Amino acid sequence: LFLSTFTLAVSAGAVLLLPFSIISNEILLSFPQNYYIQWLNGSLIHGLWNLASLFSNLCLFVLMPFAFFFLESEGFAGLKKGIRARILETLVMLILLALLILGIVWVASALIDNDAASMESLYDLWEFYLPYLYSCISLMGCLLLLLCTPVGLSRMFTVMGQLLVKPTILEDLDEQMYIITLEEEAIQRKLNGISSTVEYQMVELERELEKVKSKKTNLERRKKASAWERNLVYPAVMILLLTETSISVLLVALNILYLLVDETAMPKGSGGPGIGNASLSTFGFVGAALEIILIFYLMVSSVVGFYSLRFFENFTPRKDDTTMTKIIGNCVSILVLSSALPVMSRTLGITRFDLLGDFGRFNWLGNFYIVLSYNLLFAIMTTLCLVRKFTSAVREELLKALGLDKLHLSNNPRDSETKPSANGHQKTL
Repeated sequence: LFLSTFTLAVSAGAVLLLPFSIISNEILLSFPQNYYIQWLNGSLIHGLWNLASLFSNLCLFVLMPFAFFFLESEGFAGLKKGIRARILETLVMLILLALLILGIVWVASALIDNDAASMESLYDLWEFYLPYLYSCISLMGCLLLLLCTPVGLSRMFTVMGQLLVKPTILEDLDEQMYIITLEEEAIQRKLNGISSTVEYQMVELERELEKVKSKKTNLERRKKASAWERNLVYPAVMILLLTETSISVLLVALNILYLLVDETAMPKGSGGPGIGNASLSTFGFVGAALEIILIFYLMVSSVVGFYSLRFFENFTPRKDDTTMTKIIGNCVSILVLSSALPVMSRTLGITRFDLLGDFGRFNWLGNFYIVLSYNLLFAIMTTLCLVRKFTSAVREELLKALGLDKLHLSNNPRDSETKPSANGHQKTL
């Protein structure tokens, strides 16, 4: 649990480091001779980036595998059971795993590029293989972000709609409360009249009662909400989300044009002017603030999209119902996403801040075709997800008008969760 907490702290540091660097650059530009900010310099920021990269490697390749193997270990046969025996078994497993990975890379490198320079680089573990391995992990994280972020950007509208109170247009909340109260009382009377021996019916009725209570709670919340909260906050938040998403897609489209006409637009195209020498944004401090907002928005959207994917739905942590193995897996996933976020922000042109430390040493950042394809895929997938999100209601109505709704052509999960039975009750499939 301690190692997982430390890994989450490193993930938070990796996410916050890029906004901190952007703010520091603007502060140094605004107050170049101020005595009280002399501690804020390029050396400090460069060192923080190196530490973030170092601890990300440490958590990803040492601490989290140690936590997983320690959780599964019992101690070698013949040794006294306890913490020491489990630690010894875990260390042996880590050493064997490291030797296995190193051997596979050694053989693959010898088969692919068998020359003297390549054989000499085999012994350069710290300066060559670890950054290269972390570069591959970062590429996988960026590909995962490419898959999660467009889904999260469209999913954010649904999530915020569940958290906020929607406007009551042509709705009678008092009538809905009356109906839901009658339904709750009817289910409660059925529960009181059923014998305890009929366990299956009791479980079904208790599930229905929980759903009705949840609906009643939502209606009570909507009824108690003020007119400002109902009619102003919800539309304002939806407009803000749409604006941020549109700006993100627009910046990516502009970055694609820059990549086609200017070589310095590449993530490794230029070394950058350095910290405190020039503004990273065209619009100065306002543009830097917008970049920071977009970076945080992309991170939240990527996490929402990650847990919205069907493959990772069962991976979502739940209160008082999450195993330690699942916690470790979630920490590793968040670390990979947060470590790849600065790289994705720079690759998509959200910010012009050149990555420092090991974050900027990735080999694939200098490949024009990979960077261009990444930008194109992000723009296309985000646009398609948003179009699908905002046209789903129209599509549902068209299917109903054509009589095709019975074929279950819709991808709406609500259609597959429940099925009406002959007596009118909802049965869960």
